[in-house]
Amino acid sequence: MNAAASVAVPADTRNATYQDLKSRIHQDLLNRLNLDRLTRVKREDAEPEIRSLIVGMLERERDRTPLSLFERETIVNDVLHELFGLGPLEALLHDPTISDILVNRYDQVYVEREGKLQPTDVVFKDDRHLQQIIERIVSSIGRRIDESSPMVDARLADGSRVNAIIPPLALDGAVLSIRRFRTDRLGADDLVGRQSWTQPMRDFLQATVGSRLNVVVSGGTGAGKTTLLNILSSFIGEHERVVTIEDAAELKLRQRHVVRLETRPANIEGKGAVRQRELVVNALRMRPDRIVVGEVRSEEALDMLQAMNTGHDGSLTTIHANSPRDALYRLDTMVAMANLNIPEKAIRQQIASAVNLVVQVSRMSDGTRKVTAISEITGMEGEVITMQDIFLFDRTGIGPEGNVRGQFRATGIRPKCTERLAAAGIHLPMDMFEHIKVIA
Repeated sequence: MNAAASVAVPADTRNATYQDLKSRIHQDLLNRLNLDRLTRVKREDAEPEIRSLIVGMLERERDRTPLSLFERETIVNDVLHELFGLGPLEALLHDPTISDILVNRYDQVYVEREGKLQPTDVVFKDDRHLQQIIERIVSSIGRRIDESSPMVDARLADGSRVNAIIPPLALDGAVLSIRRFRTDRLGADDLVGRQSWTQPMRDFLQATVGSRLNVVVSGGTGAGKTTLLNILSSFIGEHERVVTIEDAAELKLRQRHVVRLETRPANIEGKGAVRQRELVVNALRMRPDRIVVGEVRSEEALDMLQAMNTGHDGSLTTIHANSPRDALYRLDTMVAMANLNIPEKAIRQQIASAVNLVVQVSRMSDGTRKVTAISEITGMEGEVITMQDIFLFDRTGIGPEGNVRGQFRATGIRPKCTERLAAAGIHLPMDMFEHIKVIA
């Protein structure tokens, strides 16, 4: 299904006449309605009366601008969206198959479905119209965006992440990105069915999380790191106290005993910001059994490693990196950002002793996500952190329909951590680590 088919937009939406008519009716409504009263009533209470007003206005416009029944109903809905919602974006926000909405310009809107970008026929009247919608989003969460503060990164009430940037930083007009999250949460077995990993990989990670190994999920933007982190967190026991720390709350843990913390940006005066590092330090005082950091990006990596090394084992986090080895390099660099003049070897020793596993997740060219490596940190050799791959995904080519072909395989290496798993009462069959290939 393409984007144009899923969003009810008449064929002549780009037509200036249609846009002018919609703007005229919208402005006429604003002149008639009590806006103060409108902001205090629920949409479902006010909509019938306003819908009748719009229908009446269209009747009076019949001779001037003839419309089909479909176009009349669409313009009624569009004007209601302008009054109560986010204008042209409303239809996209109600489409459950869309994971990202990307507005490059007022007349260029893309969506992502199943990992693939698709253009839509959705347009705004002009750049000012787009900026008004952005201002509506931003003001609803107590933030502002203008020339003095031309960037905003925030979270909507439904959990969606919003990033907006306007001129002079955005050269071709305002830009808006909305990352949406599934209401139906994927489970570990769903990833097996989707061929994102194999049953042995799933069972191994369930065992490692259950036995309190520290796991870092690594991957690029949109690779599915947060989804995988949610799934790994589902393996945490119900009796454990979990503290989550995020820049924008995306994690949806299934446990009941969860404390959720979120960073805070600076206010209009540039004060009051609370960084992730401060939350990590504070979380250590909250008697957590586990700490889950949505993503380490900077010097908070040092506090995360220290937490992992001082009794808060079983912690989980994600990091932007293209391979397990790159993830370790990035951790090394982030710890150095704390400016504590720690020797490089000491930093790497902390990483080697704190992190047990790196799980690499990647988005393939066909939009699918796959766990491409599960690697175990085994220690140090000189000043180099040593690691070994336990499971891998080998890409072998592209099918006739553009689908990625490849195979999951165990490398044949028995993980060192099996001893720790056994000590926790978890015994895995050793044949799951034998060199067996699974075609995907």
